[in-house]
This record gives sequence, C-alpha cells and structure tokens, in this order.
Amino acid sequence: MITTHPLVQTPNREFAQLANEEQIQKVMQALEANEIKALVAENGEEAKRIVLDLVPQGAEVYANVSKTLEALGLSAEFDNSGRYNAIRPKVLSLNRKTQADEIRKLRTIPDYIIGSVHAITEAGEVLTASGTGSQVSAYAYGAGKVIWVVGTQKIVSDLSEGFRRIKEYSHPLEDARMQEAFGVNSSLNKILILNRDMPGRITVIFVREELGF
Repeated sequence: MITTHPLVQTPNREFAQLANEEQIQKVMQALEANEIKALVAENGEEAKRIVLDLVPQGAEVYANVSKTLEALGLSAEFDNSGRYNAIRPKVLSLNRKTQADEIRKLRTIPDYIIGSVHAITEAGEVLTASGTGSQVSAYAYGAGKVIWVVGTQKIVSDLSEGFRRIKEYSHPLEDARMQEAFGVNSSLNKILILNRDMPGRITVIFVREELGF
C-alpha cells in the first residue's frame, strides 16, 4: 500500500556509525557458519572489483534498486555496459499492468541478483525490508547467486536492533527518496530474515565505508 502523508521521522544517525573491527570479524565468522560467504573491502572501489570478479561477463544479472550500487557505479555497469544480460532494463521496458506476470518472473529467478540489505546481526542473521517484496523471493530462493554489498554501518547486535535500524533509519531515508523521486511514500510491508542458505549461493561483501541506507 502506498500512502501520501509527509515524512515525519528524522533518521536516527546512531545507525550510521561504522562497525569496529571486532564486530566485523564476529559477524563474518557467523555468516560463514551459516553457509554465507563473507568478504571485506577497504573501500567502494575494492568492493566494485570484487563484485565484477564474481560475475562473469555475459551472465544474466538483475541489479536491484540500491543506493549502494548506484554509489559504486555497479548499477550502470550491469545495466548499461552491454557486457551482461541485464534484466532490469528488460523489466523497465514492460508494461506494469498488462505484463505484470512477465515482470514478476524476470525479477524472481535471475541467475545473479546484486543488491544490498538493511541490517546484519552479529549472529549472522540478514534483514531486508521491502514495500512490494519484489527482491525478497529472489534473495530467499529464486536467484541462482546472490551478492550483497554492505557498508559496515549496517552491522547490528541482534534482531531487535536490526528492526530498530530499519524503522528508525532505513525507512525514513527511503521514504524521503521515494517522495523526491516519485511524490509518494515508501511502505514498510515485508521484512525477510535469512538465517542460513545453501553453501556457495550467497556472498556478502562488507565495505569499511558508509554506503546506502
């Protein structure tokens, strides 16, 4: 559901603080124990190189809408370079009313999906919030490979703090983005919690920079 009330919440900047080294190592170990590959990049440039090394040219790729990917130039690389079978431009070319089923299928089962998440706990639990849920099914099961690029400010102590981060920081910022871009509000309708996955399917790349929401 899309509402049209003005933004009333100021983002809680507590959740913009980068994690310390002890937190980073703790969450990386927890993710690996949960069969999720964890890597760390010193900066955005290194993170971009890692992502491009993980995705072969010519691969089918859906680059999810993400401020993190935009900041790193990965959205443009996957969608506009011509070096990949880019799914997002195909989706945008379709009619959302008459071709909804085709859009749903394209977004749900790409070979690769690249994006970010909103919080990762020290126990290795990954939280992703969504208004429509368009990325949730691909993250949870549909995509062959999942790559998340995550600024270390998104590391939280536990699920309770993860929910707070989404509600007090990520959602207000996304709401402001939606109002500026489309004149509507963002809705916090669905939250995916991923605890464990099939070995080799998901890779998290932590970046020691504040990236995204």
